[in-house]
Amino acid sequence: MTKTNAMRILDKEKINYEVLSYESGDGLVDGISVAHKIKRDVKEVYKTLVACGKEQVYVFIIPVAEELDLKKAAEITGEKKVELIHVKDIQRITGYIRGGCSPIGMKRLYPSFIQEDSLEFKNIIVSAGKIGLQIQINPRDLADQIQGVFADLLK
Repeated sequence: MTKTNAMRILDKEKINYEVLSYESGDGLVDGISVAHKIKRDVKEVYKTLVACGKEQVYVFIIPVAEELDLKKAAEITGEKKVELIHVKDIQRITGYIRGGCSPIGMKRLYPSFIQEDSLEFKNIIVSAGKIGLQIQINPRDLADQIQGVFADLLK
């Protein structure tokens, strides 16, 4: 298996993680489909959402079956308004593609926020930075790596 940028970063930092792989040939790369493919509860599998305020990009990591509350996101970031970026801009901003956007190893370290309920789990699952690969990681280790803040982000 070829290591992704996210995996190389975790290896370098000596952070424990486990790689989970799944078949992606059917084109279903949404988080709920991925959770079913890796046979994990949707509550443990997290998606990485990228949004922007007036002049700043933000990253929000929430359970795949949940929806980001943009009002809470704006409040947490101190912005008047926060909007999800357009799918066509994901690669330019993060270096990753839709369905393979890892919170680890983006082009820049953007202010990042992780749904606080993730702390109820020993590990959560996030994208490894490539469609077909996921990383299982302790939420605190993830927060340390991306300088993430735990917050209530859900509708």
